Amino acid sequence: MMGLGITLGAILGLLILSAFFSGSETALTAASRARMHALEQDGNRHAKIVTYLLSIRERLIGAILLGNSLANIAASALATSLFLNLFGEAGVAYATVLMTVLVVLFAEVLPKTYAIVNADRMALFVAPAVRFVVAVLAPVTRAMQFLVRHTLRLFGASVGDDVEVLSAHEELRGAIDLHHKEGGVVKLDRDMLGGVLDLRELAVSDIMVHRTTMDAIDVDLPTEQVVDAALKSSHTRVPLWRGEREEIVGILHAKTLLRALRDAGGDLGKLDIMSLSTPPWFVPDSTSLKDQLNAFLKRKAHFAIVVDEYGEVMGLVTLEDIIEEIVGDITDETDIASIAARVQPDGSLIVDGTVPIRDVNRMMDWNIPDDEATTIAGLVIHEAQAIPYQGQRFNFHGFLFEVLRRQRNRITSLKVTPLTAARKAKRAQSKAS
Repeated sequence: MMGLGITLGAILGLLILSAFFSGSETALTAASRARMHALEQDGNRHAKIVTYLLSIRERLIGAILLGNSLANIAASALATSLFLNLFGEAGVAYATVLMTVLVVLFAEVLPKTYAIVNADRMALFVAPAVRFVVAVLAPVTRAMQFLVRHTLRLFGASVGDDVEVLSAHEELRGAIDLHHKEGGVVKLDRDMLGGVLDLRELAVSDIMVHRTTMDAIDVDLPTEQVVDAALKSSHTRVPLWRGEREEIVGILHAKTLLRALRDAGGDLGKLDIMSLSTPPWFVPDSTSLKDQLNAFLKRKAHFAIVVDEYGEVMGLVTLEDIIEEIVGDITDETDIASIAARVQPDGSLIVDGTVPIRDVNRMMDWNIPDDEATTIAGLVIHEAQAIPYQGQRFNFHGFLFEVLRRQRNRITSLKVTPLTAARKAKRAQSKAS
């Protein structure tokens, strides 16, 4: 009788140990690394242990799985021995059914469910004990790691300590999107946080003002015309060109011009436009926005001319352009209201061809790919492999693109409709007819 009680107690203890390992694995892998880092900075010793365990994730998982397997196998062996003595050969079947129910229900599902709901709290609680287990089983887990790595190499796979499935930026982006879907982050905040992460992935060429739409002044014009053009411009800084529009020779600042006008007493004949301008700063079109932002801050500059690999002027980029990638459009009293994109009642969008795909996605919460083209018109031309004519329609990436206007070789206006909205409109039209 005493032996029966000891065996039952041992089985119960092993099941509790298995539940501990199962819950610890779930809690530690689901724990928020950001929260643990914050608690560690506040002096929480358990958070420091959790952070350490997460830094040796492979050893941690190996030790927990080893401990969990040992507990389950030992409990099953004891139960089988006990039931053989009680019921004979039929005891094997009884022990298998009973231990399967107990292990799955009380040693797997129950602790893991609790750990998922209370991941951070449970991770802090179990961290010291798990660290002890990891230290005790270290020799065995190292041997397991060695066997696993070399076995994987036989099949052409290589696993290293520094391999990360997701980069830190991808983890942050995934967390932001998840919280947005759950309602914890509003769209504006998601776009702003995502814009910060995108700075390292976007190049200057993705956001620059193209040379065809760039305000620029011929420096060889009469001084009166140069001053009039500078004052009519909605921009504070205006490029100066000589000979050809692509030959930028200086940057004229409106404040510098007005100060010179005051000093000259309004006499335009005393002004030397070139002496008032500053030398242009040329940057490659392949520069990432993150590097360009750092360069702007380092040089205390706000304006740069973008050139391609051959040194040809492609356009210009400003500090405001980069900031707008984070916070959205910035307008003031001198800006002209933009009507480049207009949402229609049926859910479609009428948009100028020069509007970037990224801006459309941000505005409409769409996911039109921008890998092959920067603008909406560029995407249509890329997919059509030709310059479409007015009235042509194209169906790709889950959207219907209709060319509304074309001027020479440029698509100036398009209508973009999600296929789901287009199908609804077609069904409604067919019912009405």
